[in-house]
Amino acid sequence: WGPVPGLRSTLCFRPSMKEKLSQGVTLVVDRYAFSGVAFTSAKKNFSLDWCKQPDVGLPQPDLILFLQLGLADAATRGEFGCERYEDRAFQERALQSFQQLMGDSTLNWKVVDASRSIEAVHKEIRVLSEDTIRNAAQRPLGVLWK
Repeated sequence: WGPVPGLRSTLCFRPSMKEKLSQGVTLVVDRYAFSGVAFTSAKKNFSLDWCKQPDVGLPQPDLILFLQLGLADAATRGEFGCERYEDRAFQERALQSFQQLMGDSTLNWKVVDASRSIEAVHKEIRVLSEDTIRNAAQRPLGVLWK
Protein backbone atom coordinates (compact mmCIF):
# COMPACT_ATOMS: atom_id res chain seq x y z
CA TRP A 1 0.00 0.00 0.00
CA GLY A 2 1.11 3.55 -0.36
CA PRO A 3 -0.02 7.10 0.24
CA VAL A 4 -3.11 8.28 -1.57
CA PRO A 5 -2.42 11.53 -3.49
CA GLY A 6 -4.19 14.47 -1.88
CA LEU A 7 -5.06 12.56 1.31
CA ARG A 8 -3.52 13.99 4.45
CA SER A 9 -2.55 11.32 6.93
CA THR A 10 -4.13 11.44 10.36
CA LEU A 11 -0.68 10.66 11.72
CA CYS A 12 0.27 14.31 11.20
CA PHE A 13 -2.01 15.08 14.16
CA ARG A 14 -0.34 12.55 16.45
CA PRO A 15 2.23 14.94 18.02
CA SER A 16 -0.36 17.60 18.92
CA MET A 17 -2.77 14.98 20.22
CA LYS A 18 -0.10 13.44 22.44
CA GLU A 19 0.93 16.88 23.71
CA LYS A 20 -2.65 17.79 24.64
CA LEU A 21 -3.22 14.44 26.33
CA SER A 22 0.01 14.81 28.33
CA GLN A 23 -1.31 18.19 29.53
CA GLY A 24 -4.45 16.50 30.85
CA VAL A 25 -6.70 17.73 28.04
CA THR A 26 -9.57 15.40 27.17
CA LEU A 27 -9.96 14.94 23.42
CA VAL A 28 -13.36 14.15 21.97
CA VAL A 29 -12.91 13.18 18.33
CA ASP A 30 -15.84 12.61 16.00
CA ARG A 31 -15.29 9.52 13.84
CA TYR A 32 -11.56 9.27 14.65
CA ALA A 33 -10.03 6.33 12.75
CA PHE A 34 -12.85 3.83 12.88
CA SER A 35 -15.45 5.42 10.63
CA GLY A 36 -13.04 5.88 7.76
CA VAL A 37 -11.82 2.31 8.11
CA ALA A 38 -15.32 0.84 8.24
CA PHE A 39 -16.74 2.84 5.35
CA THR A 40 -13.69 2.43 3.10
CA SER A 41 -13.48 -1.31 3.75
CA ALA A 42 -17.18 -1.59 2.87
CA LYS A 43 -16.23 -0.68 -0.70
CA LYS A 44 -15.23 -3.43 -3.08
CA ASN A 45 -11.58 -4.54 -3.07
CA PHE A 46 -10.58 -2.81 0.20
CA SER A 47 -9.65 -5.05 3.12
CA LEU A 48 -10.16 -3.97 6.71
CA ASP A 49 -6.47 -4.47 7.52
CA TRP A 50 -5.35 -2.39 4.55
CA CYS A 51 -7.72 0.42 5.53
CA LYS A 52 -6.34 0.52 9.09
CA GLN A 53 -2.75 1.17 8.01
CA PRO A 54 -2.86 5.00 7.74
CA ASP A 55 -3.98 5.22 11.39
CA VAL A 56 -1.56 2.72 12.95
CA GLY A 57 0.33 4.46 15.73
CA LEU A 58 -2.28 7.06 16.64
CA PRO A 59 -3.08 7.41 20.35
CA GLN A 60 -5.45 4.62 21.30
CA PRO A 61 -8.79 6.00 22.46
CA ASP A 62 -9.93 5.22 25.99
CA LEU A 63 -13.52 4.92 24.79
CA ILE A 64 -15.17 4.39 21.42
CA LEU A 65 -18.89 5.02 21.23
CA PHE A 66 -20.90 3.38 18.47
CA LEU A 67 -24.31 4.99 18.12
CA GLN A 68 -26.40 2.16 16.76
CA LEU A 69 -29.53 2.90 14.78
CA GLY A 70 -31.35 0.42 12.59
CA LEU A 71 -31.75 1.28 8.92
CA ALA A 72 -35.53 1.42 9.26
CA ASP A 73 -35.21 3.99 12.06
CA ALA A 74 -32.53 5.94 10.19
CA ALA A 75 -34.73 6.11 7.09
CA THR A 76 -37.42 7.94 9.07
CA ARG A 77 -35.04 10.76 9.96
CA GLY A 78 -34.74 13.89 7.85
CA GLU A 79 -32.80 13.73 4.59
CA PHE A 80 -31.88 10.05 4.90
CA GLY A 81 -30.74 8.78 1.51
CA CYS A 82 -29.24 12.09 0.38
CA GLU A 83 -25.72 11.00 1.33
CA ARG A 84 -23.77 8.97 -1.18
CA TYR A 85 -23.41 5.96 1.16
CA GLU A 86 -26.96 5.86 2.50
CA ASP A 87 -28.18 2.82 0.62
CA ARG A 88 -29.09 -0.44 2.34
CA ALA A 89 -26.45 -2.74 0.83
CA PHE A 90 -23.57 -0.36 1.53
CA GLN A 91 -24.76 0.41 5.05
CA GLU A 92 -24.97 -3.32 5.81
CA ARG A 93 -21.38 -3.83 4.60
CA ALA A 94 -20.20 -0.86 6.68
CA LEU A 95 -22.00 -2.29 9.73
CA GLN A 96 -20.22 -5.62 9.21
CA SER A 97 -16.91 -3.75 9.13
CA PHE A 98 -17.79 -1.93 12.35
CA GLN A 99 -18.71 -5.25 13.96
CA GLN A 100 -15.32 -6.65 12.97
CA LEU A 101 -13.62 -3.60 14.49
CA MET A 102 -15.68 -4.00 17.68
CA GLY A 103 -14.33 -7.54 17.99
CA ASP A 104 -10.93 -6.13 18.96
CA SER A 105 -10.78 -6.79 22.70
CA THR A 106 -7.91 -4.31 23.14
CA LEU A 107 -10.33 -1.44 22.46
CA ASN A 108 -13.10 -0.15 24.72
CA TRP A 109 -16.19 -0.12 22.51
CA LYS A 110 -19.58 0.81 23.93
CA VAL A 111 -22.74 0.51 21.85
CA VAL A 112 -25.33 3.20 22.49
CA ASP A 113 -28.91 2.68 21.34
CA ALA A 114 -29.49 5.81 19.26
CA SER A 115 -33.17 5.06 18.65
CA ARG A 116 -34.02 6.52 22.06
CA SER A 117 -34.73 10.16 22.84
CA ILE A 118 -31.95 12.73 22.48
CA GLU A 119 -32.01 13.19 26.24
CA ALA A 120 -31.58 9.47 26.97
CA VAL A 121 -28.75 9.11 24.46
CA HIS A 122 -27.05 12.23 25.85
CA LYS A 123 -27.30 10.95 29.41
CA GLU A 124 -25.75 7.59 28.54
CA ILE A 125 -22.92 9.22 26.57
CA ARG A 126 -22.24 11.65 29.42
CA VAL A 127 -22.09 8.87 32.04
CA LEU A 128 -19.83 6.67 29.90
CA SER A 129 -17.57 9.62 29.07
CA GLU A 130 -17.26 10.89 32.63
CA ASP A 131 -16.42 7.40 33.92
CA THR A 132 -13.80 6.96 31.21
CA ILE A 133 -12.22 10.37 31.85
CA ARG A 134 -11.89 9.58 35.56
CA ASN A 135 -10.29 6.20 34.91
CA ALA A 136 -8.06 7.26 32.00
CA ALA A 137 -5.85 9.38 34.23
CA GLN A 138 -4.67 6.16 35.91
CA ARG A 139 -3.58 4.43 32.68
CA PRO A 140 -0.71 5.03 30.25
CA LEU A 141 -1.48 6.21 26.74
CA GLY A 142 -1.94 3.30 24.36
CA VAL A 143 -1.09 3.03 20.68
CA LEU A 144 -3.72 2.17 18.11
CA TRP A 145 -3.33 -1.03 16.08
CA LYS A 146 0.35 -1.65 16.80
